[in-house]
Amino acid sequence: MNNSKTIKKSNNTLVMNLLKGRTLIVLSILVVFFSIASPTFLSAGSLLLIAKHVALYGILGIGMTYVIINGGIDLSVGAIVGLSGMIAGGLINEGLRMFGYTIYFSVPLIVLITIICGALIGIVNGLVITKFNVAPFIATLGMMYIARGFALLRSNGATFSNIVGKEGLGNTGFEVFGRNVGGIPVGAIILAIIAVIAAIVLKKTPFGWHILSIGGNEKAARLSGVKVKKVKIMVYMISGICAAIVGIITASQLVAAHPASGESWEMNAIAATVLGGTSMAGGVGTIGGTIIGAFVIGVINDGLVMCGVSEFWQMVIKGLVIIFAVVIDQFQRNLQAKMALQSRNENK
Repeated sequence: MNNSKTIKKSNNTLVMNLLKGRTLIVLSILVVFFSIASPTFLSAGSLLLIAKHVALYGILGIGMTYVIINGGIDLSVGAIVGLSGMIAGGLINEGLRMFGYTIYFSVPLIVLITIICGALIGIVNGLVITKFNVAPFIATLGMMYIARGFALLRSNGATFSNIVGKEGLGNTGFEVFGRNVGGIPVGAIILAIIAVIAAIVLKKTPFGWHILSIGGNEKAARLSGVKVKKVKIMVYMISGICAAIVGIITASQLVAAHPASGESWEMNAIAATVLGGTSMAGGVGTIGGTIIGAFVIGVINDGLVMCGVSEFWQMVIKGLVIIFAVVIDQFQRNLQAKMALQSRNENK
């Protein structure tokens, strides 16, 4: 009887280890599959394109990871990407008109202004959620429409093209964010920097512990002295900043800003986050897992395009991936609870 229990416990442990490494396993399978299905998948040009897309999904995913670990959701990030690109593109091409004068800013200032706008949108999301007790899904859904509307209003639906600035105005150099350095996209370098900082903050600082504790048990966190509302607002602010950075990189890569940029990218961010092991129930998640999840989404998106799969089928497949990730997450949580109960019974 004891031998049977030992075997069962060993099997559960094996399954748990496989579940923890599921994203890396899926990524390996996808790489092998698309390498066989498309001869160009492993070419230098294709890998560079994948890296650029992974950088965008990864940065968005980092902000989303903080939000979901904290027990929330942010559906506005895709629209913030579009609005941020329009803010940056408009400042470069048209400047800022004030009191009959037009002011042109340097690229560093344009980047700072754009990031501040993203942060403010995130703060508004956080305030609506914490001060008025609006569900995160509803609050950020509303903000998604507001941000997308302002992006369209910024140019009456038109595109800001050729956003390279002019030497005489001192606003050149914006395209640097879309270039490669030593064969590596600048966006990927930015992702690496943000990922390292975000991982350290989440695992090594009191703020990170507060994020995790609120997602795990908000009531207990509040009773232990955590300023829940303040942390939630900051989490949405971080998500807004990440989305603004992605908007800047996207506009730089295209050398143009379009109000529809980032459309449905919130789904890519959520998918990358959940695939990376972040629990939709909150309290559990890692930045490293989200980065691997971003690679999975990037490989799926670009791999399907290279294989000539219809865009409509791509949407179906991404939807199935999200559902699969949530189901697996729930299965893992149930298995962990079961193993914990068995361990307690054995120790009695």
